[in-house]
Amino acid sequence: MKELDLLKKDWKKNANSFEQISETEIYKMIHKKSSSIVKWILIISILEILFWTVSNFFFSTDEMLIKIKHPEMIFYLEIMTSFNYVIVLIFVYFFYKNYKTISTTESTKLLMSSILKTRKTVQYYVWYNLAMAVISAIISFFIAFIYNPDMEFFRDKLAANGQAMFMTVGIFILVTLVFLGLFWCFYRLLYGTLLRRLFANYKELKKIDF
Repeated sequence: MKELDLLKKDWKKNANSFEQISETEIYKMIHKKSSSIVKWILIISILEILFWTVSNFFFSTDEMLIKIKHPEMIFYLEIMTSFNYVIVLIFVYFFYKNYKTISTTESTKLLMSSILKTRKTVQYYVWYNLAMAVISAIISFFIAFIYNPDMEFFRDKLAANGQAMFMTVGIFILVTLVFLGLFWCFYRLLYGTLLRRLFANYKELKKIDF
């Protein structure tokens, strides 16, 4: 009987040991997956900046700005563009910082905290881009309508017809909402998928009791 009791105790010790090893392996797997997801968030954000930068060369607004002949407005547009690039680069820096933190951490709590921080950063990034898309659309419409000489005939026609003006504004709002919806779907598909996987990793980490 004593030998059987000793065998049971030894088996329980080994069982606990195997359970601990299993949890450690799970942690390593989640750690690796989380690091990979955040790395892809960083890569995609950089590719996104490169895409919009290259697009500006093919769809340049220089000709429209030359027609406007309004130095103050051109100055404000350049300031807004520079400001936008600075903000986006700051977000990219935070993505890189989160990636380095998640890649090097060996603490479960720190990894969980970094995952939540990364999710918030990406959400703020998406909302910022959507807000900038709306602001850019409004400013572009305002500049083209008010300051572009080619729009003078169209402005006179709308000024003489209140209903036409109302319809033009309505169409502009509708088009802006459509583009905003497309942007939102793009970000939800691209970043949303990664964030859902990242949050799934967070929930798995909560189950591990080190």
